[in-house]
Amino acid sequence: MKKIPGSFRDPAATVYTLENRIIRKINKSGNKKIELFISSKILEESINEKYLIDSWILEDQDLKKKFNCDYLLEHKKIPFISYPYEWSFDQLKEAALHHLDFNIFLIEKNFQLSDATAYNIQFIGSKPVFIDAMSIEKYEEGSNWNGHNQFCEQFLNPLIISSRKNIFYNNWYRGNIEGISNTDTSKILSWYQKFNPTIFFNVILPSYFENNNKTKNISELKLLKNNKKNFNKSSYLWLLKSLKKFISKIYKSNEKTFWKNYDVDNTYSTEQFEIKKNIVRDFIQKNKPKILCDLGCNTGEYSEISINSGSKYVVGFDYDQGALTKSYLRSKEKNLDFLSLYLDATNPSSNIGWKQTERFGLLERCKFDAVIALAFEHHLAIAKNIPLNSLIDWFISIAPKGLIEFVPKEDETVQIMLKFRKDIFSDYTEEIFQNILLKKTKIIKIHNIKNTQRKIYEYEKIL
Repeated sequence: MKKIPGSFRDPAATVYTLENRIIRKINKSGNKKIELFISSKILEESINEKYLIDSWILEDQDLKKKFNCDYLLEHKKIPFISYPYEWSFDQLKEAALHHLDFNIFLIEKNFQLSDATAYNIQFIGSKPVFIDAMSIEKYEEGSNWNGHNQFCEQFLNPLIISSRKNIFYNNWYRGNIEGISNTDTSKILSWYQKFNPTIFFNVILPSYFENNNKTKNISELKLLKNNKKNFNKSSYLWLLKSLKKFISKIYKSNEKTFWKNYDVDNTYSTEQFEIKKNIVRDFIQKNKPKILCDLGCNTGEYSEISINSGSKYVVGFDYDQGALTKSYLRSKEKNLDFLSLYLDATNPSSNIGWKQTERFGLLERCKFDAVIALAFEHHLAIAKNIPLNSLIDWFISIAPKGLIEFVPKEDETVQIMLKFRKDIFSDYTEEIFQNILLKKTKIIKIHNIKNTQRKIYEYEKIL
């Protein structure tokens, strides 16, 4: 039994892992809420409508005694936990709409969401799902939307700066766990952009009042709070629906990125591409990984092959935003158990938040059965000066077995990379790569790619 550190913010419940299960202990202050859930059946309705993760109240008396509580909730385990700063524009947009739709659904049933944190949404493949049942509360007539500012910071503002200013929000978002503030968003928008009605009323005006209130004393702030007008239900729903309409129409401009069209514009022939696909297909069929990591997944073609060949779930990582968009759309259109995420491998997500335990870094979340890294290692070794020894250690830390494609210096792609920089990579040879890999793993097979000097190494970690 291990407490999940990030659950400390909710006084009504604490989340634990128990073996391979996710258990939410309901504290005394949360008992009435659970009893309301039981009598209203709101959890069952939310699950049936596919808003909420599968959750059920446990009747195991021994387990209740072990946790020393009256109620326990168990939740379906998410294959891989991801964070909003790892999502593509389309994923964040999908998550925002899911949150709004869920809150609209709840309000129409006289419930509501108590907050609007993006971290309460996870993806299973391409499908968003809400994971925090205890964020559901009874709606009282006249209630304000307490999560409005949080929704803007964690959903709306990143989407706005990405759509209106072509700024990739991922690293900015990761640098501020609470999202992107109204004030910062206001500063970078043009005057014309600020006067879009949705942006003006949800971002610009709140920013103005927030900055204006900084100059007020405590008495003035108390007076403002006492004079604050409450929403009626129709106004509340109007605000949610107007945001939904705006976000539904928001889009990211179709700007060029270097690897966006790599699936159709690359240095491989059709025959060589088929060879690589067969190597991946055979590896997956032989090992049948429950969860596979696809490093440098690009548009997701090898991830799709892996799923069709026997992998239960694939998490793909890439740095190129255009490629990520295409990989997410591939997963969505084909209903694949494939989650694509943004990753700068030389600066991956790290442990952040309170006591650096609220959101886990990439390696802490890596529980992969296998990894495929095709046409990937040279981008780190050559473009980022990562030593081969360190790079191979990193691959092995991600999964105990896998495929790693080695791209030699003579390859056309590497030659292009070296064209505008000095070749300082005397230790970058296949012989050195192979010797390092042999010291740390058992090399199962070396696959040659016809008419190239590239090779794909199949390895298995020595236990």
